[in-house]
Amino acid sequence: MSLRLGLRANLAQFSLLVAVNALVGGVLGQERAVLPLLAEDEFGLTGYTFVLTYVVAFGLTKAATNYFAGTWSDRFGRRPVLLAGWLAAIPVPLMLIWAPSWGWVVAANVLLGVNQGLTWSTTVIMKIDLAGPSRRGLAMGLNEAAGYLAVAVTALATGYLAARHGLRPAPFLLGLSYVVIGLGLTVFAVGETREHARLEATQHPAAAEETPSDREIFTRTSLREPALSAASQAGMVNNLNDGLAWGLLPILFATAGLSVAQIGVLAAVYPAVWGLGQLVTGPLSDRWGRKHLITAGMLLQAAALALVALADTFTVWLMAAVLLGAGTAMVYPTLLAAIGDVAHPAWRARAVGVYRLWRDGGFAVGALLGGIVADLWGLRAAVWVVAALTALSGAVVAARMYETHANRKINA
Repeated sequence: MSLRLGLRANLAQFSLLVAVNALVGGVLGQERAVLPLLAEDEFGLTGYTFVLTYVVAFGLTKAATNYFAGTWSDRFGRRPVLLAGWLAAIPVPLMLIWAPSWGWVVAANVLLGVNQGLTWSTTVIMKIDLAGPSRRGLAMGLNEAAGYLAVAVTALATGYLAARHGLRPAPFLLGLSYVVIGLGLTVFAVGETREHARLEATQHPAAAEETPSDREIFTRTSLREPALSAASQAGMVNNLNDGLAWGLLPILFATAGLSVAQIGVLAAVYPAVWGLGQLVTGPLSDRWGRKHLITAGMLLQAAALALVALADTFTVWLMAAVLLGAGTAMVYPTLLAAIGDVAHPAWRARAVGVYRLWRDGGFAVGALLGGIVADLWGLRAAVWVVAALTALSGAVVAARMYETHANRKINA
């Protein structure tokens, strides 16, 4: 059968990859509500910077693995990299269940970073391969929606399980089931998509372009190419504030007297709105273009974080979580679509890897920055600092990025 590009032509495989990425998100979601509470209740950790070492370990490992996922996907194919990511996940829930010290938790998050870097990056690359150029925003919206809705549902479920059955082992048994199912689907059902990228390369306007070196791709994506570099810094700041939301906000809510169940709701609402919103914002970026959606999303995130810093009740924090999720939904799939717009199919996987290196490095930067500021001046000061950085990032996108979607460039 001859290869064809497009969502309709590849619906079965694309749908399967959406399901696989939901399982990837679920593996991440097992920690969102539970681990900050576990740090204090079972390990007696009180310093914010020390508590957030697990986010730093995860962020640095995932960022580095993202880069290699792009390179290896071009060299060895997409499916072997996806399989390796699932194999790395097998020990994670078991280590969290049996961890006798905080060092075990940090080590588990190193493996979690490897898992997320290889699996999530590869499902992104595979969906871009299948979708072709015209519906890239929709493809990324579906991918990221599946992953982050699974994060939200799992955060809510693990908060419920922790409230009823304790912080260990029940919440992490759910994560273990996701790993087993994801590994099985990858082994028996997922197909290779690298040839779809090669097909698109033959149809690309710059089909004769010489493939740049890995170093050249890195510098283009990080610094030299205006749209790619603007997207990279915005992605990093986006995950910087997500690292804060993951590691510090549950502690802020707990110090205000919220129950474990209420914290679980807040930990779930933010990624739920983020996930569902991408079903709208991804295809919207195919119609309206990428640049203005990204700029508005970064500014909305900054406003939501400012509301978090000002509030002291569950109701207002719930409103802030909704706004933060909406702003992130505007940004997340649109940035990936913009990278796919600009990068040539011959080196797109590596450009995605570089972008995700910077983006997920934001987890580590946000955890370290938030932890240090919180230790020195308090939790709310940390939220204010990250809100200001997010607003600045939106201004950089407005000033530096051009419109990347082919159908909207004339209106940029």
